[in-house]
Amino acid sequence: MPSFAYTIAGSEATGGAGAQADLKTFQQFGVFGAIALTCIVSFDPKNNWGHRFVPVDPQVISDQIEAITSAYGPDQLQTVKIGMLGVPASIERVAQALSEREYQNVVLDPVLICKGQEPGAALDTDQALITQVLPKATFVTPNHFESERLSGLEHIGNETDLIEAAKRIHDRSGAAVLAKGGVRLEGPDAIDVFYDGTTLEVLREPKVGEHVVAGAGCTLAAAVTAALAQGDTPLEAARRAKRFVTDGIKARVTSQAPFDVIWQGAVQA
Repeated sequence: MPSFAYTIAGSEATGGAGAQADLKTFQQFGVFGAIALTCIVSFDPKNNWGHRFVPVDPQVISDQIEAITSAYGPDQLQTVKIGMLGVPASIERVAQALSEREYQNVVLDPVLICKGQEPGAALDTDQALITQVLPKATFVTPNHFESERLSGLEHIGNETDLIEAAKRIHDRSGAAVLAKGGVRLEGPDAIDVFYDGTTLEVLREPKVGEHVVAGAGCTLAAAVTAALAQGDTPLEAARRAKRFVTDGIKARVTSQAPFDVIWQGAVQA
C-alpha cells in the first residue's frame, strides 16, 4: 500500500510547475497523489510570456477537497501540500477545510504575489494567506522573495541573512522552515536553510547554471510533502527534497518559452 498525499494548488498549463509538478514529484517518490485545483494559470506567448490567471470557484475547491478526504480517510491521508491559492475567497475556503480535519503534515509553499493580479489584489491575497493559512502549517518552504516578506527583512543577500530569515519565519509560524536561496544568493552553491526551532542546517549543492529554473520551488515543496508522507522527519524530508530538486535541475527541459523547466522524472526518489 503506498503512502498518500494531496495537493491544493493551481494548474500550470506547460507542466513544469503547480499541481502538475506536485503529482509528478509524488509519483517519483512512490506516493499516491490527488489534486484539488484552485486556479488555472497559463503563460501568454503573445504578451511576453506573462501570466493569465483564472480562479476556480471556491465552492468547487470545497467540492474537490470533500471528494478527496471522503475517499481516503484520516488513517490513509495525513499529509497535504498547499500551493498557489490565488484569491482571498479561495484562501478562506481552504483555511476552513484545514480546520475541519486533523493532518499530521501541512506543507505550505507560500505563493504570495499572485502573478496576473493587480497589485492591490495581490496584497490582499498575501495578507489572507499569512493570517489564515500560515498558522496552520507544520512546514513552510518560502522562496527568496517570500522569505523577505515573511521575515520582515528588507534584503536577503547572503547565507547569514537567509539563516536569520528562517529563524524569524519559524518564530512567526511555529512551523519547520526550509528557506530557499537557490541561485539568487552570492557564492558557488545553491543554498537552502532548514530551521525547526532546534535544528539549523544549511543545505548546499553546487549551482547548476545561474538562472532560476521554473518549477523548482513547487517541486521542492512537493518532495518535502512526499517524504513526510512516507514517515521522514522534517530534516530528512528537507535533505531528500534538496537532492531530488538538484537532480531535476541538472536534467532540466528546454522549450520555446524563455525559461527552462525542472524535470521531476530525472531520478526515482
